[in-house]
Amino acid sequence: MISTAAYAAVSSRSQLAPYTIERRDPGPNDVLVNILYCGVCHSDIHQVRNEWGGSIYPMVPGHEIVGTVVKRGDDVIKWKIGDIVGIGYFIDSCHECDACAAGEEQYCEAGMNTTFNGFERDGKTPTYGGYSTRITVNEDYVLRIPPELPLERVAPLMCAGITTYSPLRHFGIKVGDNIAVVGLGGLGHMGVKIAKAMGAKVTVISHSPGKRADALALGAADFIATSEKDAFELNAKRFDFILDTVSAKHDYNAYLNLLRRDGTMVLVGIPDPVLLSAGSLVLQRLKLAGSLIGGIRETQEMLDFCAEQRVASDVEVIPIQKINEAYERILKSDVHYRFVIDMASLKQP
Repeated sequence: MISTAAYAAVSSRSQLAPYTIERRDPGPNDVLVNILYCGVCHSDIHQVRNEWGGSIYPMVPGHEIVGTVVKRGDDVIKWKIGDIVGIGYFIDSCHECDACAAGEEQYCEAGMNTTFNGFERDGKTPTYGGYSTRITVNEDYVLRIPPELPLERVAPLMCAGITTYSPLRHFGIKVGDNIAVVGLGGLGHMGVKIAKAMGAKVTVISHSPGKRADALALGAADFIATSEKDAFELNAKRFDFILDTVSAKHDYNAYLNLLRRDGTMVLVGIPDPVLLSAGSLVLQRLKLAGSLIGGIRETQEMLDFCAEQRVASDVEVIPIQKINEAYERILKSDVHYRFVIDMASLKQP
């Protein structure tokens, strides 16, 4: 076993603090990765504070990981020492079901193994995430980081990037499509960048009028503030597609009315339940769908696309010692748009 420095929460009410975990030595098909950067996702906070239930403690969060391969198992063929790689939301799956065979491991019928707050395939070994100095992972669940992308800005692509790329790609967004991105946070800002890179005409929809300048600077062609009078009525039946990134409770029916006939709205946030009127769908033959991150194949595709288009996340780099302060700032929407931890600030035990 390999003693590894980390930051962990020991209960739902505790702050993150220094902690030592044990990583396994690489097996025949594993690689050991020294972590360089780890993005901070809002879902880290939900799970640390047990807001979704089922949290496992001690918890080492983090699923937006970029690092260097420093050791590999005897049978590893995909990676060599020194390769710069990424690790996202999950680190294993069953390898056998239809979803895994299709490269859609996030929908594994036996359940994917999340990078933290979960268990490995044995069902008893807890998984610990990227707020740590190293991690051991099966070679098939590691991603190649294109050299064109700055490493600190690529870390959030492991979650925010693929979470927005996957539905845009799956539902066939193309040049000239008129789409809206609801919410301009860690997910929304990547949705704007990726959709624009795909050639779509992008409008940002936000409750906050103050985000207009940021939205346009990120590449949006237009901005709608829902707090302004008649915003929904004035934009009815305007869009071909809506990417809804908001995790706070909101009225789906109002946003569905912004779609043209045969339009699609895809949810990537998970807010509290809301009432949905069948009429909102039926009267214009609309589709309401959901999407969860992406598989290994599609995540690699996303990274290569972002490298080609020079698309990366807007980040604020912090040392691990400021993580609790960062959590409070995230809750106040005081970050543009993703915190990324420089793991050089955490020394090996």
